[in-house]
Amino acid sequence: MGAELKSTSQGRTLVLTLSNPGLRNALGPEMYAAGFEALSAAENNPDVGCVIFTGEDDAFCAGGNLQRLLANRQQDPEVQAQSIEGLHDWIEAIRNFPKPVIAAVEGPAAGAGFSLALACDLIVAASDAVFVMAYSSVGLSPDGGGSWALSRLLPRQLATELMLTGARLGAPRLHELGVVNHLSGHGQALADALALAERLNHRAGNALASVKELVNAAPGQDLHAHLKLERDHFVKNLHHPNAGIGMAAFLNKEPPNYL
Repeated sequence: MGAELKSTSQGRTLVLTLSNPGLRNALGPEMYAAGFEALSAAENNPDVGCVIFTGEDDAFCAGGNLQRLLANRQQDPEVQAQSIEGLHDWIEAIRNFPKPVIAAVEGPAAGAGFSLALACDLIVAASDAVFVMAYSSVGLSPDGGGSWALSRLLPRQLATELMLTGARLGAPRLHELGVVNHLSGHGQALADALALAERLNHRAGNALASVKELVNAAPGQDLHAHLKLERDHFVKNLHHPNAGIGMAAFLNKEPPNYL
């Protein structure tokens, strides 16, 4: 069986599982397309509050399938360009998705698998998980937004070292650097990610969407422009029914029941 993206639901959390038996959940065009379609369907589905990406068995994702890449070397370069466009459409869909997206990482997150985790809003990783930008080890350069994300999340020298040398970085070190949000015991990343998603599912979805948009916009804006964006989101959310529900519940010392 080839690469596929398995979809299950736990309450209001959609769990998308990378599956590619024997290849440590290496990615491929079918998985890119399935991931994009799953997010498109979930965006306007009120039954979905959060999305979790995880990997089957004891690995998150080994990145690209080297056998497929070798075969693509015999094809017109446009074949690989279109494949990467599929990956990049998926990455952009994750970044722009209005609901929280969590990566639950066990084992290796390598190459595009690391890029995929970085595209998510939050990362929950087992303490023995390992992250690596392995591209330069096989004569390649990053894709999937890995170089973009690492250059924003880490000091320039460290980001450059990781991509030049293909050095392995453990989840505890990335947690110290603020890239990994939560460390889990071995085999517990998905359970902990589900618990985190459940907490988020009890919050106002419109407010969470605004937080995501503000965080995504901040690096490309000056303060003046960003203050205007904050103003617009605040006013919009104040006049949303959920603000009335939330403030009334707080004043009455009751749990809110958001729309």
